[in-house]
Amino acid sequence: MHELGVVYRNIQRADAAVADALARFGSATVHEAMGRVGLLKPYMRPIYPGAQVSGTAVTVLLQPGDNWMLHVAAEQIRPGDIVVAAVTSECTDGYFGDLLATSFKARGARALIIDAGVRDVRTLHEMGFPVWSKAISAKGCIKATLGSVNIPIVCAGMQVNAGRRGRGRRRRRGLRARRARRANPGRGAKARSQRRRQARHLRRRHAGAGLLQDARGPGQGGAALHRLTTVLYFSNARLNAEDAEISQKSRKNL
Repeated sequence: MHELGVVYRNIQRADAAVADALARFGSATVHEAMGRVGLLKPYMRPIYPGAQVSGTAVTVLLQPGDNWMLHVAAEQIRPGDIVVAAVTSECTDGYFGDLLATSFKARGARALIIDAGVRDVRTLHEMGFPVWSKAISAKGCIKATLGSVNIPIVCAGMQVNAGRRGRGRRRRRGLRARRARRANPGRGAKARSQRRRQARHLRRRHAGAGLLQDARGPGQGGAALHRLTTVLYFSNARLNAEDAEISQKSRKNL
């Protein structure tokens, strides 16, 4: 919920066969099978009766009265996806209508679940595009403020994850690095030494900020807080001594 302005393009989607099989069960059945967890708040309603879908979640974090990130999310949709959208603060504006539905449907989206408002309900019904929303509102949105796509969100009281991010590229980079170390054993040690020197330089450069961060964090937080308190103590002691010396000189002059 705290990542803004990011789009994760590669997510690991659910197995298509499993997702398709879940669609024939009711939400109450799946809820019970999961141990009676996973339900959204009861104010989330379908815009027309009879809709029943399942699929992989593409998550969207929106700003109040701004549907820009729904347009961004449209580019990340794959066939079988369900877009799940939350807002950073409560809003019932009509974020979604027939134009976005046309774009979502063309890319293979199965539905939209949004903790906000939608509009063009009759057209959406005629298109056969299911939507579950908190409200129906004709009020439109602007496109000015960034949110995020495919990050963990809280939609109608339930955390929704877009799925684990792909690790394929990271593994390939690791393989190339191992091959490079085998070809030149000294190169890896040199790079590690350089990274350590850079880290020390950054710690010295940002000593004050680092001290405060360590004081808040686990591990060495107590020691860092002690160092910070000691520095402040001696600084105050020095100021007090200087004040006393000035006072003595003033009395002598009198």
